[in-house]
Amino acid sequence: MTRSSFPTAVKVVLGESAVASLAASGAVLLEWPVWAMFIGWISYFTRGVTARHGLVNLACVAGGMAVGVLAAMAMAELSPLLGTLTTGAVVFAVATAVLPMRHVPVFNNLLGFFLGLVGWFAAHQPPSMEAWLTLAGSAALGATAAWFASRLHHHIAATAPHRHGSAAA
Repeated sequence: MTRSSFPTAVKVVLGESAVASLAASGAVLLEWPVWAMFIGWISYFTRGVTARHGLVNLACVAGGMAVGVLAAMAMAELSPLLGTLTTGAVVFAVATAVLPMRHVPVFNNLLGFFLGLVGWFAAHQPPSMEAWLTLAGSAALGATAAWFASRLHHHIAATAPHRHGSAAA
């Protein structure tokens, strides 16, 4: 890092940190899980860094969470019948449903789907629309914050003074 780029790098870090802090505070105020907000933040950067890519990535996360709801419902129904075999059977069914999504045009972000699944099961919530909306909303907050942080980064970098010539200044 050159001396002239140091202040720009500091501005970027401080700006992105402020955005993350605001998003986390927003999640707390809404009584949404902060960790689920960060799932949305992470998902934004899994493919491309445009608003369009971010929306597609978020849709895949929300889809993964929806599959998680269905998987939780299936586990509750199948547990009395299959006992300890239930988890393996449901994981197999989920994998056969999610893995082919890599071939679907546009909505083929497997990492997004699996982030959604992990997010759903990490929440330890009974399957419900309310729980799904809370997690998906929190992820949407994170994806929006990540988009804003990305835009802020580009703005700071684009407006930074560029020095040409010698490094001695």
